[in-house]
Amino acid sequence: MGNTLKVLGNFDEAIVCCQRHLDISRELNDKVGEARALYNLGNVYHAKGKSFGCPGPQDVGEFPEEVRDALQAAVDFYEENLSLVTALGDRAAQGRAFGNLGNTHYLLGNFRDAVIAHEQRLLIAKEFGDKAAERRAYSNLGNAYIFLGEFETASEYYKIGEGRACWSLGNAYTALGNHDQAMHFAEKHLEISREVGDKSGELTARLNLSDLQMVLGLSYSTNNSIMS
Repeated sequence: MGNTLKVLGNFDEAIVCCQRHLDISRELNDKVGEARALYNLGNVYHAKGKSFGCPGPQDVGEFPEEVRDALQAAVDFYEENLSLVTALGDRAAQGRAFGNLGNTHYLLGNFRDAVIAHEQRLLIAKEFGDKAAERRAYSNLGNAYIFLGEFETASEYYKIGEGRACWSLGNAYTALGNHDQAMHFAEKHLEISREVGDKSGELTARLNLSDLQMVLGLSYSTNNSIMS
């Protein structure tokens, strides 16, 4: 009910339901349920804060008080959730909490805290091989570093993020049977990975290119391809 009311934009009613879920979970000593309720409360307050049409992070300090209060409540619930899922050893849930914490800190203008959270999100995404979460983390890190004025670091994260996007596009074209386009994006992924020193990305790109060459029955020469 809480999640449905959140989607409908009835945030105060959603909070009542999620709080009831939290209370019942604690009465039953249901730690998994408690963690979910804390996470859901964080999501409701985060959505409530954004629903006011909050300004961009560059306008921090110009928040209406109700926006800042809602976003800060989201941070508090995400941190409680993170503490609990860490104790439970649930790495996937930790990843989700770090990602949402980073996004909320970013909206509040706490860019250094956002970086810390997104770095942890990236680490866990890599553990699970979750490339979509990796791409989001790289982009979010780039965004935060822009507002910290660390433009070179930001550009490195955006390049790496671009490489991951090429990897995904290559996979999509492979699934569609468009192997020429898949080859193009795999080569682009390899080029970017080499440029930014992303060894993991370079290895993945090489493996993808090798697979595609087998599918196409091609043997590219050094002259017409990055791959020899």
